[in-house]
Amino acid sequence: MEQRHLGRTGLRVSRLGLGTMTWSRDTDEHEAAEQLRDFVDAGGTLLDTSASYADGGAEELIGNLLGEVVARDEVVLCTKAGARRTGSGAFVDGSRGALLTSLDASLTRLGTDHVDLFLVQSPDPRTPLDETVSALRLAVSSGRARYVGLANHAGWQVARAATLLEGDTGLAAVEAEYSLLQRGIEREVLPAAATLGVGTLAWSPLGRGVLTGKYRRTIPADSRAASPHLAGFVEPYLGRDSAAVVEAVATAADGLERTPLEVALAWLRGRPGVSSAVVGARTAAQLRGSLSSEDLELPVELRRALDEVSAPEVGYPERF
Repeated sequence: MEQRHLGRTGLRVSRLGLGTMTWSRDTDEHEAAEQLRDFVDAGGTLLDTSASYADGGAEELIGNLLGEVVARDEVVLCTKAGARRTGSGAFVDGSRGALLTSLDASLTRLGTDHVDLFLVQSPDPRTPLDETVSALRLAVSSGRARYVGLANHAGWQVARAATLLEGDTGLAAVEAEYSLLQRGIEREVLPAAATLGVGTLAWSPLGRGVLTGKYRRTIPADSRAASPHLAGFVEPYLGRDSAAVVEAVATAADGLERTPLEVALAWLRGRPGVSSAVVGARTAAQLRGSLSSEDLELPVELRRALDEVSAPEVGYPERF
């Protein structure tokens, strides 16, 4: 698998990353171990997790697998902090104390003394960005993290953080949702990242599963869209506008004798500035479907057609 530099840093990551949001919740230890083994065997290195995934359960599972299934130094370990769930719902806290406390707890669960990449998971309107950035600087200077970045932040926040971290620390990455169904980061985040030498990690490159084509005719009973807890996550991409993009991807896949999943991933891998596309899989079989896309390079004409059919409309409707 191709290894790409994360922005202008010396850190290299696989162009396909392994997300772990379902681990210890929908993905048990056996399936997680098989996924991790298959991913590393295929040349994958970027392992993406968060303190918020399964309330720390995903990190604990990773900690159990590292050293047993693969060696710690075989993966580029990325975790996130700043978003957690409480009894009253989701809570965002980008304060210096909360971020560093969360990072320390993550290191304990992961069974390591450092992560390769530490990200602030969500912007906190109640905490000055300068304070949030100071936690990233301390994470590096204390040796807890090798590189730092932001996730799900606006372009101006990326630019401000990069300016504040100029010098020894630097802003290495921004992680954001990006797919043929969600191209909103092309407005400000991608241009800011490219100008500042910040690498982009794309989460949900399959449009929350919709670009696989499994929702073209109906909603499968075992899918996220059928789950009362996750239906709201998928629903925004089940409308008419998305359907036109999905049909174009399916048509392209038929012509290439590949799957819609492979076409969607190949399109995203080729977008300027993208260092890695982070895929999440509930089972090892699903992950193998994503890994099979590695040899696919889209013809220029087909890429242009997908660019056109998925281009944000003038005025940028809500889905973009």
